[in-house]
Amino acid sequence: MAYPTSQEWYNSEELEGANVKFFLDTANLDELKKGADWGIVDGVTTNPTLIAKEGRPLEDQIRLICEIVDGDISAEVVSTEAGQMVREGRELARLHHNVVVKCPLTRDGIKATSTLSKDGIRVNVTLCFSAAQALLAAKAGAYIVSPFVGRLDDIGWTGMDLIKSIVNIYKIHGFKTQVLAASVRSPTHVVDAAAAGAHIATMPLKVLDMLFNHPLTDKGLDQFLKDWAKVFQEAPVAG
Repeated sequence: MAYPTSQEWYNSEELEGANVKFFLDTANLDELKKGADWGIVDGVTTNPTLIAKEGRPLEDQIRLICEIVDGDISAEVVSTEAGQMVREGRELARLHHNVVVKCPLTRDGIKATSTLSKDGIRVNVTLCFSAAQALLAAKAGAYIVSPFVGRLDDIGWTGMDLIKSIVNIYKIHGFKTQVLAASVRSPTHVVDAAAAGAHIATMPLKVLDMLFNHPLTDKGLDQFLKDWAKVFQEAPVAG
């Protein structure tokens, strides 16, 4: 199978003017169909935990996901040794042209990322918790790096500060690796990630759904409909 060239993925002019992308962090087909129906979902991230919840083999589940969402679909390796990660990654990349292979930010994961990237396979380096780690991912040629903001917040750090730091470092040095804000748990996380310059925010369906909500929108719509009904539905019929 012929993979797209690195130039097709790493066009700096395209990235420079790109809008923030919304990914759904789920492997559930019903959730993906609902999110995709809104027309605002650009891709999907999965991990072994999410795949296991669905009870279907990874390859089969990824193929089904690719039928629902036309965008980057991250599928994670489950090996811990670099050579096996590479073999797994190549097999996953053959499933569909939208598949992005996920590798963990370990020594073996970075080694595998370097090899896969040189082969022309896009890699999402996951479980990033520091700017130093993000530098390693970029140096290895990662297509995406995934810093986990929510998990950093859990231990008393400010996860969004990491997004800002990585975005700034990548900009200074011209790295083309996209920054994906992961472990996003609220609309505030999504907005802050966009303001920090993240290229992508991945979130559960419930968080994407919450982005729609504002009491003044509901109140305003209710008033508009009441005003319309008074004139056009309650008026007596002429003649």
